Amino acid sequence: MTTNGTPITIVGNLTDDPELRFTPSGAAVAKFSVAVNRRTYDAQSGEWKDAGTDFHRVTVWRALAENVAGTLTKGMRVIVAGDLRQRSWTDEKTNEKRSAWEVEGSAVGPDLTFATATVAKVTRTAGAAPGDEEWESASRSRPAAPAGAR
Repeated sequence: MTTNGTPITIVGNLTDDPELRFTPSGAAVAKFSVAVNRRTYDAQSGEWKDAGTDFHRVTVWRALAENVAGTLTKGMRVIVAGDLRQRSWTDEKTNEKRSAWEVEGSAVGPDLTFATATVAKVTRTAGAAPGDEEWESASRSRPAAPAGAR
């Protein structure tokens, strides 16, 4: 696995069902958000206390995107491994520069601390090559195969 960002692993709960789309070339892409509840130990009281919640936006591609969207639902506790990346853009209305931190996931699964899972291996055909297609141009359905294609 190659890394193009800062490696990160997060464990938390899905805030909504993953949203699956397909790029014009047919590559699957899913986006979802994970809430990570932080806790700290208060030595004086001898108790764990809530220390806030962090929300992480996650993007996954191709077969992982389809498997995530077909398996995971809002509220499930998940483990996400991937790369932390900063995305920058210019706001179209204000012309101000903006940025956000996102996780590009390379592995996602249920946290089996509080749940069980049945794993089923899937067989896939060769997927689209990696690209920088934009989420905004992605469709919610897979494009039709060109005439004569299998």
